[in-house]
Amino acid sequence: MNDSQTSLERRVADLAAAGASATLAGNRIGLEKEGLRVTPAARLADSPHPPALGSALTHPYITTDFSESLIELVTPALTGAQEVLDFLTDIHRYVYRHLGNEWLWATSMPCVLERAGQIPLARYGASNAATMKTAYRRGLGNRYGRTMQMIAGVHFNFSFADAFWTLYQEQTGTPGEARAFRDAAQMGMIRNLQRIGWILPYLFGASPAVCASFVQGRATDLQHFDASTLFYPYATSLRMGDIGYQNKQEEGVGIKANYDSLDAYVRSLTWAIQTPCPRYEAIGVKVGDRYEQLNANVLQIENEYYSTVRPKQITDWLEKPSLALRRRGIAYVELRSLDVNLFEPVGVGIEQLLFLEVLMLDCLLRDSPRIGTRERRDIDENQVLAAHRGREPGLRLARDHTELELRQWAHELLDGMVATAALLDGVADGPRAANLRVQMEKIAHPDLTPSAQMLQRMRERGEGFFAFAQHLSEAHGRALRSSTLSAERLASFDRLAAESVQRQREIEASDDRSFDDFLRDYFAQGKAGNPSEPRV
Repeated sequence: MNDSQTSLERRVADLAAAGASATLAGNRIGLEKEGLRVTPAARLADSPHPPALGSALTHPYITTDFSESLIELVTPALTGAQEVLDFLTDIHRYVYRHLGNEWLWATSMPCVLERAGQIPLARYGASNAATMKTAYRRGLGNRYGRTMQMIAGVHFNFSFADAFWTLYQEQTGTPGEARAFRDAAQMGMIRNLQRIGWILPYLFGASPAVCASFVQGRATDLQHFDASTLFYPYATSLRMGDIGYQNKQEEGVGIKANYDSLDAYVRSLTWAIQTPCPRYEAIGVKVGDRYEQLNANVLQIENEYYSTVRPKQITDWLEKPSLALRRRGIAYVELRSLDVNLFEPVGVGIEQLLFLEVLMLDCLLRDSPRIGTRERRDIDENQVLAAHRGREPGLRLARDHTELELRQWAHELLDGMVATAALLDGVADGPRAANLRVQMEKIAHPDLTPSAQMLQRMRERGEGFFAFAQHLSEAHGRALRSSTLSAERLASFDRLAAESVQRQREIEASDDRSFDDFLRDYFAQGKAGNPSEPRV
């Protein structure tokens, strides 16, 4: 047993003795789930975001991501994994009431995409805020290609209860302000989530194959599953591999954020937002009367930075995310590495959420030294290896300047989480501990993973990726359409839709500047001598 594991076990035991299980019951979970709207023929829907769902600009739970066709469903932060799943299911039920004959695509990798130029950008109305959101998306398309932006995922947002933070700071004997303690502890948790994040594509990856149309004629080393499907035989998550969306520092157009501290993280993103990039300067910013991107810098805004995990703070209207972090610290951590699970009607299930709760606490309590250059490279390579070849027998990953079999490392990790699961459950053999045993079976038997199950069923049915995803999308849609939405929930969603439309109108009516001036003021937030903040 290494020193890190020993210190983890000691912290878990101390917290258990101090009654931490009761405080951990107040932890909160939120989910963001993306999904493409598709036609009955499973082609990308070119229809506008359904008006009955409200304004995508201002609705708290129903919005769009890159494309008008890429819907994003967001839950509030709730206590209890089942509670948040129930809310996400109700949002799906409500959406299906207003989709007409369309479906939500049930996987991360997209349906047939014929031409990237035909993918519609999301539209949010006539306000300056709406124009900025669409211009940002046009910039993403110009920088990385529109096809790449159509990959969907599930984001897991997690915050520890205030009572737990108070107890944990007391247990560690750390003096000083509560905010500084929480920020430092969560940055350590984020570093550990990166170190062992490869476990998530292995356990829950559900994108081992993709429609051949996705590569748009680009040369790849993907193999042919059939005439219309590309795959890797041992892949777990092509979405999390290097065919997915990322900021490639090695090509001179991206960054690697600094996770040494919250201040270092914010400073590294601020540098990227303020530093010109020659390749993006070649695109142009305002070409004629249209913005092709918000600026020609390494990042247009913070959200462009691709990472598996992010520190987050709830932002005020039009407040820059980095400024919110600097002002108020870390409110929650966003884990972004979950594929849409095509075997779950809403793309995510209780099995994933229970494991993620354990993983978050485990990564908080582990020792977490800073990440050096070599370890950063190992983290990135481990992620790609697990995504492309995770189920390959004998696959080895890099750990502590040596190589270790993925399965051995995974066994060690999950064995070490048993006590953490019991701490969260409050009993020795509760639901999280039982779920941990389910995940251990996937380590011993890779054919039980969602990625392996997907390929196996495609073979059994004689279907490629497109046909298999289509019939599951339709099955989930029928089930959600036929299930009941309570009268109370229906009335609440109807009210929120109407209120969001009214809020959009108020925003549009209050615009008092040109878009050029609006954008200048937005990026001037937080700068010395700037008297104004963006106002809408």
